[in-house]
Amino acid sequence: MNFFKKIFSSEKKETLDKGLEKTKTSFFSKLSKAVAGKSKVDDEVLDNLEEILVSSDVGVNTTLKIIERIEERVSKDKYLGTDELNQILREEIAGLLSETNTGEATDFEVPANKKPYVLMVVGVNGVGKTTTIGKLAYQFKKAGHKVVLGAADTFRAAAIDQLQVWADRVGVPIVKQQMGSDPASVAFDTLQSAVTQGADVVIIDTAGRLHNKVNLMNELSKVKRVMQKVVGDAPHDVLLVLDGSTGQNAFEQAKQFTAATEVTSLAVTKLDGTAKGGVVIGISDQFQIPVKYIGVGEGIEDLQVFNKYEFVDSFFK
Repeated sequence: MNFFKKIFSSEKKETLDKGLEKTKTSFFSKLSKAVAGKSKVDDEVLDNLEEILVSSDVGVNTTLKIIERIEERVSKDKYLGTDELNQILREEIAGLLSETNTGEATDFEVPANKKPYVLMVVGVNGVGKTTTIGKLAYQFKKAGHKVVLGAADTFRAAAIDQLQVWADRVGVPIVKQQMGSDPASVAFDTLQSAVTQGADVVIIDTAGRLHNKVNLMNELSKVKRVMQKVVGDAPHDVLLVLDGSTGQNAFEQAKQFTAATEVTSLAVTKLDGTAKGGVVIGISDQFQIPVKYIGVGEGIEDLQVFNKYEFVDSFFK
């Protein structure tokens, strides 16, 4: 399987390698202990590998799929040396990711036939939602698009202020109202403003409350309905932002949000500060929702388009 080809610029790839350093170090130190003194992949090695994948937050179901695939290869090849395990793991994880509609892009892209392209961003507070919106706005603007932000997370004054800081930093207009305003009304105003200005991309921030799923569901549905009065098929993408450093908790949030609204893509943030980077593999496999973006550092350039080939290559480098 020749999945691995050079796609990113060396600078981007370096950031990705560095961002996954903790995950990689933790994973491979566990793996080398698991195969110490072993020359071939046997049941004991596979049991240990299962434990390592689960503890790296790949998730139980995805782990079982990977183990099953390796077992098939062991029984087919009759003998597999532990020194080949790295390459096999790398191939099987890339193969698994290839089965989900995820990780093919290499750049921040906007569909040519959607103007404005409307992106609604969801996620609980603290996962890096506003930062992700700011960094996305920066990337889209850098690519030559006219971007407008909408501050529809009206339940926290801090959310509106934070988004304003990013709008100023990136140099894009923001539409906002007072804290406590109707989020749908903010979304409506944002789209009207964007259409008037001839904007290419609109990014709408929404409230991140999960304690009452019914309220969240009703609110997001209302925001969508109101947006459609201005742009008939909006939103074109509902992006769920997850904090990769929370591991299994990110799975839980993905489960809750996909039940509350139709999520069409994912951004997994804060991968640089954690050894739980395996969560990207599990989430993209389990939810069959494309992981579009990953956060691998603090810098404005450190939100990257998720590319499965580069990700697996950095993971196994």
